[in-house]
Amino acid sequence: MPGCLFCPIVADTVPAFKVVDSPDGIGFLDIRPVFKGHVLVVPRPHVAQLTDLPAELLPGFFALVQRVAAAVPAALGSQGTFVAMNNVVSQSVPHLHAHVVPRTKGDGLRGFFWPRHTYASDDEARSYAGRIAAALG
Repeated sequence: MPGCLFCPIVADTVPAFKVVDSPDGIGFLDIRPVFKGHVLVVPRPHVAQLTDLPAELLPGFFALVQRVAAAVPAALGSQGTFVAMNNVVSQSVPHLHAHVVPRTKGDGLRGFFWPRHTYASDDEARSYAGRIAAALG
């Protein structure tokens, strides 16, 4: 895809610090890591967001993300990982990618990067749950 920063990495025409290269996708180090060892996992086809990934590619892609999430602590000695994905909002590169960030208790990352909001009541929470459930069919 012209203009996509990740497609040339997938095509192996731009160098990257790859950690995995498989039929299901590519994993490479983020050049602006939250912590050293922060990996981006991308599917081979150019799709902008999770909702665009064909259903038949989901199992392989998420199995690859799972493998990377297991490998990061084993390789780096972290206690776990934070796995995240943005869709459109806060997505700096419009090519689907999962962040796999090494985490260790006391590493300084608190909560997440946005404020938390509570529901005013159980009724309000039920309303949100019901609207999402209805959209799912």
